[in-house]
Amino acid sequence: MPSAASAAPAAMQIVAPVQSVPQPPVDATAAPTVAAWKLLRLIRLPNPGAASLDRRGALYVADADNNLRQYGPEGLPLNTYAPAQPGHVAQVEAWNVTSTLVFNDDRQQLVLLDRFLSLISEVRLGDVLDGTVRVATLAPDNFIWLLDESTLTLREFDPNTLRAVQSTPLDLIIGRSRPDFRFIRQYQNNTYLVDRSTGVYVFDNLGNYKKKLPFPGLSTVGFRGDELYFLEAGAIHFFHLYNLTERRVALPAGTDPGAVRQVLVGGTYAYIFTAAGVAVYQM
Repeated sequence: MPSAASAAPAAMQIVAPVQSVPQPPVDATAAPTVAAWKLLRLIRLPNPGAASLDRRGALYVADADNNLRQYGPEGLPLNTYAPAQPGHVAQVEAWNVTSTLVFNDDRQQLVLLDRFLSLISEVRLGDVLDGTVRVATLAPDNFIWLLDESTLTLREFDPNTLRAVQSTPLDLIIGRSRPDFRFIRQYQNNTYLVDRSTGVYVFDNLGNYKKKLPFPGLSTVGFRGDELYFLEAGAIHFFHLYNLTERRVALPAGTDPGAVRQVLVGGTYAYIFTAAGVAVYQM
């Protein structure tokens, strides 16, 4: 995998297709750092789905029945949201604390919940948009970023007026590649769009393309402080967003890397997702 320090910059005058620059692979022989993992508990939740952390460290996880469950930072249950008409939960975004977004991709529906998982509003995207939305996330200003897969357009959507605030066509940016968009997240005034085929596209908070991070093969990414992180080869790979340094932290001893589906890392606790549930660790 190429080093992210070689992230492709945004075009200066016109947007051109992103071309991957050949780079030497990351040294796979370099041993990852061993963290002082302390297992606190296992949340027994068979086949957990999409998940998110809020600013206070609370954990939000979709269960196998597409209900949304809320846990405290140490993994103790708090609240549950059970929709009247459940749909597949493709993404959860809870970072804002005051509101949580649930995106149902099969129903093409946005669900906004308050901090106690009580329903605020629902938006059926098919009633207000012509295309098909692949991924969605909540922005700090309570607008919603959508990736319209039908037109390859990144849109910022106002759930109050039910209108697009701004749109960024992606056809010139991605060129002739065949994207496989899996995840989107706004963090520290940038929007990160994960394409499993080629890497992570980075846009500013107005939707202007900035660069691409060459991390292909990902379905999701997380953020902790000034770092982006993801699961790779039995370790958590951290990439600093500003000085472009990289580091790796080994999973807890005895963990089967092949069984791990996702990892979320907060300020003090980390959550390792497997088919059996979510293991809560203190780091």
